[in-house]
Amino acid sequence: MARKSRMHSKLFVLDTNVLMHDPSSLFHFEEHDIFLPMITLEELDNNKKGMTEVARNARQASRFLDEIVTGAQTAMEDGFPLSTHNQSCSGCLFLQTKQMNGELPAGMPTSKADNQIISVVMSLQAQFPKREVILVSKDINMRIKARALGYAAEDYFNDKVLEDTDLLYTGLKALPQDFWEHHGKGMESWQEGGHTFYRIKGPLCAGLLINEFVYFEYDNPFHAIVRELNGNTAVLETIKDFTHLKNNVWGITARNREQNFALNLLMNPQVDFITLLGQAGTGKTLLTLASALTQTLDQKLYSEIIMTRVTVPVGEDIGFLPGTEEEKMAPWMGALEDNLDVLNKTDEEAGDWGRAATQDLIRSRVKIKSLNFMRGRTFLKKFLIIDEAQNLTPKQMKTLVTRAGPGTKVVCLGNIAQIDTPYLTEGSSGLTYVVDRFKGWEHSGHVTLMRGERSRLADYAAEVL
Repeated sequence: MARKSRMHSKLFVLDTNVLMHDPSSLFHFEEHDIFLPMITLEELDNNKKGMTEVARNARQASRFLDEIVTGAQTAMEDGFPLSTHNQSCSGCLFLQTKQMNGELPAGMPTSKADNQIISVVMSLQAQFPKREVILVSKDINMRIKARALGYAAEDYFNDKVLEDTDLLYTGLKALPQDFWEHHGKGMESWQEGGHTFYRIKGPLCAGLLINEFVYFEYDNPFHAIVRELNGNTAVLETIKDFTHLKNNVWGITARNREQNFALNLLMNPQVDFITLLGQAGTGKTLLTLASALTQTLDQKLYSEIIMTRVTVPVGEDIGFLPGTEEEKMAPWMGALEDNLDVLNKTDEEAGDWGRAATQDLIRSRVKIKSLNFMRGRTFLKKFLIIDEAQNLTPKQMKTLVTRAGPGTKVVCLGNIAQIDTPYLTEGSSGLTYVVDRFKGWEHSGHVTLMRGERSRLADYAAEVL
């Protein structure tokens, strides 16, 4: 391993949680080398049983390691080239083959797996003083311990879609005050299907994306959606005003600009995939359910509504729940029940009997499903709502979104500031991942909802607490 050709590259020591978070991390270190301590392999072995995401990843990591090591023509001490499995990485994989005891400070128990890995880092740095040895771990406390002892430690960054979530696509863009001066020359406009279209040219067009909302809030307010792009030319289409009572969706009207944009996406049958981000009380679930009920019961575009969410408890787990899949999911679906109550009260003239009948009809068309049983399914003509999507990993998100068959619309709701899944961050959440990957596709749309519309108490609490 001390060959001169390898001295310029870094040596990354991987903690077990990196492999259990992303098994393909082995192939994401480009020209640098990877070192796996024996305790990492032991922990992988201990976590391979079961049907959880962690167990699946542990098994996949073990399969990758087996493929790399099996059939390698090099000696163990020279490392196993990673390029045989993935051409984009030119580094080598090294496995611990002998006892490595770095001098840990007194009081740090050597029996603890984390401390054993830090001990390996210390030993490697002493063995290769001119080489940069870096510990990679998803465990914050382990990184703190390593840095406290004077050794380099990093989080695993490759799974992050964005370094700074403030840069995440919001789905809307404010137009500057001088917009029409620079983009209005030679503008074409026409009407089609009750909407007005504008073909504009100018420097701002290059930075727009298909299905992005633009708004101009000066003398003549203008709200539109980008329909076509071609270099410095864009076609904008005026949007439907869902703030007006005559355009209500199941009795619900938009209370602000972003809600209006969201309803334009939700009510458009040409948009198959929608992501709505926003803090608590911005109306994500209510708007989605209202549009789902209208399109399922009134317009008959979809056969039923399927609602699912990640079952990560905020506090202590309450243990096993009795009943069928739907009954087990019921305690997690408080948000659905609350919003159905609101939607059921919108029809003032129906009376108690009418409302009860509507409630039964709604419940017959809204199905609650668990994420655990989604693999292998295909949904035809369904309106699929994935709530609390920020708690999904990118791999779980891919599994869910690829369930969509012909005529199915998928809506992902979430707040990336409220992640409850261990080792998942705002930058690596599956919700952040799909927002970034789907932007600009003509059959998808995204809106970040800004304003809470729950109550003055909820708004003030969100602000000050």
